[in-house]
Amino acid sequence: MPLTPLDIHNKEFRKTFRGYSEEEVDEFLDQVVRDYEELLKENARLREELSELREKLDQYRSMEETMHNALVLAQNTAEEVKASARKEAELIIREAEQEAQRLKDRAEEELDLLRTKAEEIGQHIRLLRTRLRTMIQSHLDLIDEQEKELGEETRIFGGE
Repeated sequence: MPLTPLDIHNKEFRKTFRGYSEEEVDEFLDQVVRDYEELLKENARLREELSELREKLDQYRSMEETMHNALVLAQNTAEEVKASARKEAELIIREAEQEAQRLKDRAEEELDLLRTKAEEIGQHIRLLRTRLRTMIQSHLDLIDEQEKELGEETRIFGGE
């Protein structure tokens, strides 16, 4: 289960002799919470934007199908009229197909852009997770080292 900003905000560390500055740890955690919340908001916004663009793509596909149906009807009608009307219908068909292709190409470009943005966000989140894990591990290593030092001091002064 991923961390939430509230998990980070409520995280408490044990106090140890020669520990980290409580104020610095709190300030850092506050910054992590702010950054994490901002990333979550940005992710939600991008998901919403992706959803909207998918809706637009569906609309464009529907328009393309409608245009295609209209083109078939226009072709049938064009066969029944004079040669000049047939030429005009062919021109209309070409323009409609070009417009449909432009709309389709534009929608695909927008979808590709959203996919790229989503991947960038995913990479950024993975980087933040790695940095956070590294920081936590370094703190754990420091705690282990301090516990080891305290154990040696206890043994030296007759504790064991």
